[in-house]
Amino acid sequence: MKSRVLVVLLFSILYIAPAFGYCAEGHPFIEQMEKGSINWTEGYVESKGIGTPLEKHSGKRNPNPKALRAAKQDAFHNILEIVQGVRIDSAITVKDFSTKYDAVRSKVESMAREAREVEKEYLSDGTVVVTMQMSLRGGFAQLILPQDIKQVDSIKAIIPAQKTVTPKSSVPSDNPVPALYTGLVVDARGLGAKAVMSPKIFDENGQEVYGPTFVSREFAVQQGMSEYVIDLTAAQNRPRVAGTPLTVRGLRTDEPGGSNIIISNADASKLKSAFEHLSFLKKCRVIIAVDSPESKTQNKAALRPHGP
Repeated sequence: MKSRVLVVLLFSILYIAPAFGYCAEGHPFIEQMEKGSINWTEGYVESKGIGTPLEKHSGKRNPNPKALRAAKQDAFHNILEIVQGVRIDSAITVKDFSTKYDAVRSKVESMAREAREVEKEYLSDGTVVVTMQMSLRGGFAQLILPQDIKQVDSIKAIIPAQKTVTPKSSVPSDNPVPALYTGLVVDARGLGAKAVMSPKIFDENGQEVYGPTFVSREFAVQQGMSEYVIDLTAAQNRPRVAGTPLTVRGLRTDEPGGSNIIISNADASKLKSAFEHLSFLKKCRVIIAVDSPESKTQNKAALRPHGP
């Protein structure tokens, strides 16, 4: 009886521990689910499975094939449940999408069964704990991402005709050459923004400035349409947008989805000021900084009424 209590306690710790993983290097945004977690920075879901040996094997540290199979089967069910809850956009989850199409549901289940084993532990009583991960990119993204994300040809620069060179004037130009940016960082902290596989960004007039129609499917499938992190400075220095990223402040999110972000018209105009910007958007060089799991919990607590 005591050994079973210890197993339950250990397994609970193993589930809870990833919740503090967002403090790790790179400040990943990890959304905790009942059966595991979604890493929205690196693009994968993770869960643990547990396999308990038969009584006759209890107390033996030797690998137990049946317990191992049970652990993997448990991890598969957990991962499948997490994946079903992944938000595709502001209105649809993977479960919503796969329920409509049997072929999609079958492929999602097959991908969950092929999840990668990243850790395996044998406990003293013969119990096996297996950690599995399934990527949200590659084949899964190809299956799930909206069909309006097309393969986009390379954007060619339009070379202006040669003009006569005139002496430089000391008077500042009314039309300065726009800065060239290497990526887009959206500061959505404090907005309660939800992570999705297909985010959209709008200006104040409701005009879309980033979304499925702006990206090439090749890049969206390989690396996701965006990364989500919980630290603005970390976001600005990540390889995805390395160089001189344009940082804009999110004004609010739309409801009820809470994933589409509205930015100011002034910031939106910077994205439209040069064809080079279309190039980095096409390559999905976008990072969104959101609230940490801890800050969300604190915000909810602050909103609760106090006193009798």
